[in-house]
Amino acid sequence: MGRFTSASILLLWCIIATTSAQVPEYVKSYTRLESAVATGAVCLDGSPPAYAYVEGYGSGSSNWMVYLEGGGWCFSLENCINRSQSFLGSSKYEFIGNTVNFTGILDSDSRYNQYFYNWNKVFVHYCDGSMFTSDIRQVDLSNNLTFRGGRIYNAVMEEMLHEGMGNAHNAILTGSSAGGLSTILHCDRFRALFPNTTRVKCISDSGFFILGEGALANISGRHFAQVIATHQLGALLPKSCTSKRGPNLCLFPEYLVEDVSTPLFLVETAFDLFQIAYNFIFSVPGLGPKQWGDCGKNLAQCNSTKIGIMEDFRSIFLKTLLKLDQSSSRGMFVDSCYLHVHIVRRYTWICSPLLRNRTLEQAIADWYFDRSPFQEIDNNASPQNCPTSLY
Repeated sequence: MGRFTSASILLLWCIIATTSAQVPEYVKSYTRLESAVATGAVCLDGSPPAYAYVEGYGSGSSNWMVYLEGGGWCFSLENCINRSQSFLGSSKYEFIGNTVNFTGILDSDSRYNQYFYNWNKVFVHYCDGSMFTSDIRQVDLSNNLTFRGGRIYNAVMEEMLHEGMGNAHNAILTGSSAGGLSTILHCDRFRALFPNTTRVKCISDSGFFILGEGALANISGRHFAQVIATHQLGALLPKSCTSKRGPNLCLFPEYLVEDVSTPLFLVETAFDLFQIAYNFIFSVPGLGPKQWGDCGKNLAQCNSTKIGIMEDFRSIFLKTLLKLDQSSSRGMFVDSCYLHVHIVRRYTWICSPLLRNRTLEQAIADWYFDRSPFQEIDNNASPQNCPTSLY
């Protein structure tokens, strides 16, 4: 009989554990923060901000994790109007539903989240379209739109401080996609909420959106410039960036990360499905969503030409990432999966590809608890169809 490697044993356990029909999910209801309305902290449609909260217990009772929900952004008045009529621009329960599934790094089952399962965990609903950053005083009465993402962030943080977060021994700000970018933008502000004795770190998942080069830079640069103009973010972006360059570059993490003084962990894939399917393909002549087709959803539907295009993106992405200084406080886990968002998927949290013989969960825990630094990039030059259907 052949010998099993530790990686094959782990994979077998992951398949069994995450495909079991008996695997529970921790479900929690949203709370709408009605008191925030008086301060003008409201969603695009004027409804109150919302969050879901799981109380910590035991050894985790004095530890806090705040997760900023992702969901893109709006980049024009019309786009924001449409967004305000969806769950990503409102807290009306007919839009956002009444519950949140806490899985992955938010899981309350120690079998699937052995390091953070019993922490206080806060899931902040994203309903402003500006990465929790905008703060336009005047309401657009012609469309009843309110751009107040920055106030939402402040209101929820104040509420959590009132609930005891300020006394935390350990604290993490994290988020995925647009929430991952929000985490980078707010990381140092989050750290400032706590005394120096608190261990505070940030984890950005799938939030490293690149400017790129050539045609890609023209497309992505123009797109983020529209976001900044729509939400009037120019004066609200980190001064550490805008003091050195034009504000239209200061939503791109490549120009933000090095000025973040709080320890920051970047969780990424070199084949980010979102950036490839919704941005990079437009930089290739003759390509668009129709031509890309099901390749944007399933790697098995990608022919050799499209795989080559994805490999081109990897080269640009890694070149951008490797330009960053190698700060000892910064963690990095970059796999080769063709997906977008890692840490709140149960499978990719505990069953990720191994880098330096560590799963994503193990790598983040070692880094967070100061057991060892972690900066690893998968050397696989082709995308992998890592399972992502289980959350």
